[in-house]
Amino acid sequence: MDNNQWLSPSGLPEQPISFWLSSTSQQAFEPLSSDLDVDVCVVGGGITGITLAYLLAEEGQRVALLEAGHLFGGTTGHTTAKITAQHDLIYDELIHHIGLENSRLYYDANMEALDFIRRYVQQNHIDCDFAEEDAYVYTTSDTNVLNIDKEWTAYRQLGIPGRRENEIPLEITAKAAIVMEKQARFHPVAYLKHLVQAFIDRGGLIFEQTTALNVDHGNPISSVQTSTGHSINCKAVASCSHFPFYSVRGFYFARMYAERSYVLGVRTEQTYPGGMYISADDPPRSIREVDYNGERLILVGGERHKTGQGICTIQYYEALEQFARENFGDDIEIAYRWSAQDLTTLDKIPYIGRASHTNPNVFVATGYRKWGMSTSTAAALLLKDLILEKESRYEELFTPSRFHADPDVKTFLTQNANVAKHLLEGKLEWVTRRSEEVERGEGAVVQVNGKRAGAYRESDGTLHLVDTTCTHMGCEVEWNAGERTWDCPCHGSRFSYRGDVLEGPAKTPLKTYTE
Repeated sequence: MDNNQWLSPSGLPEQPISFWLSSTSQQAFEPLSSDLDVDVCVVGGGITGITLAYLLAEEGQRVALLEAGHLFGGTTGHTTAKITAQHDLIYDELIHHIGLENSRLYYDANMEALDFIRRYVQQNHIDCDFAEEDAYVYTTSDTNVLNIDKEWTAYRQLGIPGRRENEIPLEITAKAAIVMEKQARFHPVAYLKHLVQAFIDRGGLIFEQTTALNVDHGNPISSVQTSTGHSINCKAVASCSHFPFYSVRGFYFARMYAERSYVLGVRTEQTYPGGMYISADDPPRSIREVDYNGERLILVGGERHKTGQGICTIQYYEALEQFARENFGDDIEIAYRWSAQDLTTLDKIPYIGRASHTNPNVFVATGYRKWGMSTSTAAALLLKDLILEKESRYEELFTPSRFHADPDVKTFLTQNANVAKHLLEGKLEWVTRRSEEVERGEGAVVQVNGKRAGAYRESDGTLHLVDTTCTHMGCEVEWNAGERTWDCPCHGSRFSYRGDVLEGPAKTPLKTYTE
């Protein structure tokens, strides 16, 4: 398959669209149009920012929430929406790196987040497909049985309620599985819409299409500079965007790496046995059910690669389609497809807390790996306590300033060697293709006036030309045919085919060219 062009393979929807976003209506908010004074400025309109903004407003704080695009439009709107403390096979690894006590704290923080969501849904009678489910990590490979057994030992050491099984309820031949009991799933956007309204009812202010650019530090008042030319003066700033807008001083781009994964929403007549599943194998497979507003789906997720470093991205969807047909029948209908981007820290534990000791009124939450529904809520609960100057037993565990020699050093060296490799490859690539050769519906790297450029031709023949040099640190972006985007292989920035920023750390669009 051509890596540049979408060929509309049989069975897959032509356009990527998230079920969470398509099944709910979203309220629009105006950009920031004047300077503003508040107690706290929260940046990022996903589950972390919305939950934190609500919690602070509930405490009587005057809060402004900024979103560069539209609420829910980032990873929150493209998740598989499992609320669980079972984050793959993680606890045996955590015990070896951070010890028993801190590993239990990691579990407790995520379970407290699940309990918060459960209580809020029940108390407010929210129709968001919240359902309690057991969570399974399974393997179909003999080589991973030992890893399942090690994780089961870790569960028992930490007192985590669970089970070790030899099979799973799905008709998949599993060699072994570990079960974490009483976890949950939900419709994240339906849930968050209620939180948004509760925030507004408590005096909260929301501004969309407003990118936070920088913080001018003061004592005690700081000023958040925005893309609209206006600023917000506040006592505390919380960067809850997917990639921290307040990133340079923390060097987060060098301490995290970005991966993409893929999801299909599948209609089937088969009865689903319950449970949420993820394989310990590579490539991973994730399975869960949706039952919302008359729509019943099986979400089949998985595949993964570093952003901008994958094969033809359509092939990841095709691999999931094949898996779905093998396990749920060839008569399935694939109603939705979408992808998500996740950031992983050096030690796989999120960075949540004060951005630096020198600026203690700026806070950061990022690096949730692929488990943002629980860790985002845990982050909001922790940041709320820190902003209100309350003690939290989780502060030290998640602090962004931490550094563990093992595994941080090895991961840091590996990931940044990978960045250097792709930076060099992009600069040395010899491009001979011309823009006039790009067909309708196709994107490709071309040569324009002797320079490397990115070309995409719409179905009506309109050609878009952009500079392929990422505006973050100068790496060369690559075409993503499955999403019709330009993706940076170094630090995960993503741009539309018009050059607009879709994901950070980049803050400014790609330059555009004319023929």
